[in-house]
Amino acid sequence: MPWSDQGGPTGPGGQSPWGQGGGGNPWNARPNGPDLEEALRKGQERLRAMLPGGATGGRPVLLAVLAGFLLWLASGFYIVSTNQVGLNLVFGKFTGKTKEGLNYNWPWPIGSVEKLNVTDFNAIDVGSEMRNARTQVDVPEESLMLTGDENIADVKFRVIWKIDDQKPEAYAFNVYNPPATVKAVAESAMREIVGRSQIQKLLTAERKVIEPAAQDLMQRVLDSYNAGVNIVQVQLLSVDPPASVISAFRDVTAAQQDRDRLKNEAEGYANKVVPEARGQAARIQQEAQAYREQTVAEAKGQASRFDQVYEEYKKAPDVTRQRLYLETMERVLGRVDKVIVDKGAGTGVVPYLPLGDLKAAPAQGAGGQK
Repeated sequence: MPWSDQGGPTGPGGQSPWGQGGGGNPWNARPNGPDLEEALRKGQERLRAMLPGGATGGRPVLLAVLAGFLLWLASGFYIVSTNQVGLNLVFGKFTGKTKEGLNYNWPWPIGSVEKLNVTDFNAIDVGSEMRNARTQVDVPEESLMLTGDENIADVKFRVIWKIDDQKPEAYAFNVYNPPATVKAVAESAMREIVGRSQIQKLLTAERKVIEPAAQDLMQRVLDSYNAGVNIVQVQLLSVDPPASVISAFRDVTAAQQDRDRLKNEAEGYANKVVPEARGQAARIQQEAQAYREQTVAEAKGQASRFDQVYEEYKKAPDVTRQRLYLETMERVLGRVDKVIVDKGAGTGVVPYLPLGDLKAAPAQGAGGQK
C-alpha cells in the first residue's frame, strides 16, 4: 500500500484506506480535527529531548536504567536487631518472619518489613495514668469496681506484658490496637475477679490471690483472640474503699484487728492453761496409781507376814501368842504416858513408878543447862 505525498497510505484508485480519494485524511474531513501525523512527530521530538544524548544515547540510558534497577533491588536488604523479629510482607501479604541479622525482602512498593521488639517488657496501668513525668492522676471510671457483696472497691493495678516471640505475626495482624486491647482485657478480667470476692477479703487476705487469678484469666482471653501477647505479671498497686467511706472502712479494719488480737490472746491463754491442767491431771493420776500400788503392796506384805506368823504359831502356839501380846502392848503403850504399880512391893516402898515424870525431867534439865 503506497503512501501519498502527505505521508498517508493510498489504496487502489488513489483512495486512502478510509475510503476517501486523493489521499485525503479522515481527520481533515472534520474542520476542527487534530493532525495525527503532526501529533506523532511532536511526540517523537519530545521523547528525544527527554532522553540524554538524543537519539544516539540509547546505550547510556540503558546502563542508567539497569543501575537504578540494581540499586532498587539492593534496597531490599535490612538488619534485624537482637531484640527484634522481622515480618516480611509482599503486596501487603505476610510471607514469613526473620530473626536477627542481615535479611532480604522485596523492596518498596512490592515488599515491606515490619520489625517488632519481642523481648521488650511493656507496662500498662489501670485505674491511674501519668499526665507527665512526675504526676500520676487517678482514673475513677477504671478503678472503681463492684465486689461480690455489693460494695465498691478502688482497685489500681499494673499489667506487664510482652509480644509472644513465637507468634509475632498474630500481634501485628490479628489485633488493630494491641496495647488498647491488653488494657481493655485487663480491666474486664479484674472486674470479674473482684466481682467474685468480698470487700473485706480484698482489703486483707485475698490480695495475693487476685494477682495470679487475674493474670491467668487475661492470658486465656488474649489467647482466644489470638493476640500474640504474653502476660508476664499483674501487680496490685492499691486496693482501697472509695474516698467517701474510707474512714468508716478504717474503723472496721481496726475493729477486726482488735478482734484478731483478742482472739490470739485467748488462744495463747488456752494453749498455756490447757497443758497445765492436763499436766496436773496426769500428776494426780500417777499419784493415785502409785498410792494404789503402794497400798496393794503393803496389803500383800501384811498378808505374807500373817502367813509367816501363822506358820510359826502352828509350831509353838504359846511362844507365838506371848510374842504377839508383847508386840501389841509395845505398840499400844509406847505412845502413852504410863505408871507401873507393883502389887508385891509392900508398904515400905512407893507402890508406883511415875515413868512419865522420869522421862520429862531429863529433858527439862537439859534445857536449863542450855
